[in-house]
Amino acid sequence: MSLSWWAAPCQPLDAVAKSKATARQQVLTKPAGSLAALEQVAIDLAAMQGRERPVIDSLWIAIFAGDHGVVAEGVSAYPQEVTGQMLRNFIGGGAAISVLARHLDAALEVIDLGTATPLDPLPNVRHLNLGAGTFNFAQGPAMTQTQLYIALEAGRDSVRRAKAGGAQLYIGGEMGIGNTTAASALAAAALGCPVKLIVGPGTGLNAQGVAHKVAVIEAALQLHEAHLSDPVALLQHLGGFEIAALVGAYVACAQEGVTVLVDGFICTVAALLAVRLNADCRQWLLFAHEGAEPGHHAVLEALQGQPLLQLGLRLGEGSGAALAVPLLQMACCLHSDMATFAEAAVADRPA
Repeated sequence: MSLSWWAAPCQPLDAVAKSKATARQQVLTKPAGSLAALEQVAIDLAAMQGRERPVIDSLWIAIFAGDHGVVAEGVSAYPQEVTGQMLRNFIGGGAAISVLARHLDAALEVIDLGTATPLDPLPNVRHLNLGAGTFNFAQGPAMTQTQLYIALEAGRDSVRRAKAGGAQLYIGGEMGIGNTTAASALAAAALGCPVKLIVGPGTGLNAQGVAHKVAVIEAALQLHEAHLSDPVALLQHLGGFEIAALVGAYVACAQEGVTVLVDGFICTVAALLAVRLNADCRQWLLFAHEGAEPGHHAVLEALQGQPLLQLGLRLGEGSGAALAVPLLQMACCLHSDMATFAEAAVADRPA
């Protein structure tokens, strides 16, 4: 096993399929460009799948869960017991992502990387037990190097299962009380921008709570200043188990040739770090939505990501990405099933 497996080459996109899909879009019975982002999505998927007419009918959703030691600083509106309780809710079918996965007929797997509250083994949950959540990054590194590598590999292993299951689209979701704090710290460090421009209420902090979260992150960035330029060290010092797993999953998807649909703020921060680890993985990423967290726009902008939806979501779990799946499917249907001008005997615009 290579300790830097994430640097291995990514699969190339299919330039021929992309060219054919682009040409097809120009002759469908509509003004060129009138379906806007749906046209580009179909072209991008064609390049990823290596065929002129792509399809999305096999979907894999992986939820990575882990707790955060920084919650001890009073940065979350919810207690850490919620993480373990939500694991039960995921497998019980009552969580938002559980409902959406059923509706989409998607495979749903749940990976517990380490919760603060001890849990008995749950059916249909992969318990990796990296620790009782991360350490408090306000006082020291969030995790050991060994924990980081195992978390990255957990994401890679999930993708390999998805690939073996025939998945055409991979959605990573997250659950972890305190993870908007970790994601905000990672984003501020990676982008080099003021913390106050990144931090939002997360799951429901008031203005005073947001100001406190900003102060905690600013102090942590000073504490870890010597480790902020390297993405691996950055993840180890400020990240979360579930965020690291998402990073590993996104890189692995690109290496395995599986399209990623990135969810909200936390997942987009993971995507940014994945691209910092392996720049070529960027071309395998599609972005589902822009959420309510202030930092989400800045991270999307850094990735030149064009979100499909803008609904003000702030739930996580992969829910925003799941909501965008029908748009991808409709983009494929339009691209595949619309008639050309010649087929429909409709006059095209003059050359």
